Amino acid sequence: MKATIFASLAMLTMTAPVFAQEAGDPAKGENEFKKCRACHMIRDDAGTDIVKGGTTGPNLYGIVGRKAGSEEGFKYSDALIKLGEAGEVWTQEDLIGYITDPNKYTEEKVGDPSLKTKMTFKLARGQADVVAFLAQHGAH
Repeated sequence: MKATIFASLAMLTMTAPVFAQEAGDPAKGENEFKKCRACHMIRDDAGTDIVKGGTTGPNLYGIVGRKAGSEEGFKYSDALIKLGEAGEVWTQEDLIGYITDPNKYTEEKVGDPSLKTKMTFKLARGQADVVAFLAQHGAH
């Protein structure tokens, strides 16, 4: 019994850094977001630019907790529209998966390999950091 408890505690101790790492660092994410702002901005509901950026992609203010493919005034791909129709609401975990490989993510969620997103950029590292940064800006 004691051996089981000690083994469990040891396992928790070893995995704690992994959980902390997965949570992401918003400060690092702010720096990593520079790669995203060519296409995306973060503009609050009052119209104030938090991060100036492009309009090729939707405004990412309040993305965590937002229904996929639902930002007013943005013309989404069929893949993201279908994802939203299926009830997808962006969680931090889902966004990490999406920005790692957008087309693979939507294909797995929607089940249709012919539907592609407009996002061609894949973030190879720092995904959890970027999402932690985004999570700080707006809540839906």
